[in-house]
Amino acid sequence: MKKIFGLLIIAIGIMQYTMAQDSDGKGFDKSKLFVGGNLGLAFGTYTIVNVSPLVGYHFTSVLAAGVGLNYSYYGYDDGFYTSKQTYAGMSLFGRVYPIQQAFIQVQPELNYMWASQIPDGGQSLPELKTNQFVPSLLMGGGAAIPTGANGAITISVMYDVLQNVWWPYYHQAVYGFGYNVGF
Repeated sequence: MKKIFGLLIIAIGIMQYTMAQDSDGKGFDKSKLFVGGNLGLAFGTYTIVNVSPLVGYHFTSVLAAGVGLNYSYYGYDDGFYTSKQTYAGMSLFGRVYPIQQAFIQVQPELNYMWASQIPDGGQSLPELKTNQFVPSLLMGGGAAIPTGANGAITISVMYDVLQNVWWPYYHQAVYGFGYNVGF
């Protein structure tokens, strides 16, 4: 947890530094603001619902950062258990654009999890319920495909370097598809 707070302090420091380096001296520029996020749905043996809106700011042509909200629901039935996991939380993100169409991203998150595993009928297995905070630190990169003057489709692949066993991305890559709109 101390590592996450340390990274957050570093991210805030970088944002303050880049704001101080703003060459036009105007301070906040609404045209550098963008909103977007991800939406994920899957139904069948596994049910997945993910809604993750975000708000960001392009401090320079190379550096952007922002905040996001997260909501995820995962449910499945493997014949032995009916499992449900719900996550709600927030994230910070920082992006570096080495070129306009590609970015490298760091995204610390803190989510609260509600989870249960209930044995299916006739099973003599224990029931499990747990509620707790689940930190993660996603790192990776992606592409920003322009769709006009103020929009871009984003495609990313990230990996949770903290590897908490309660996070559904444990030992998996995190694929993101989203859209950003500027003002």
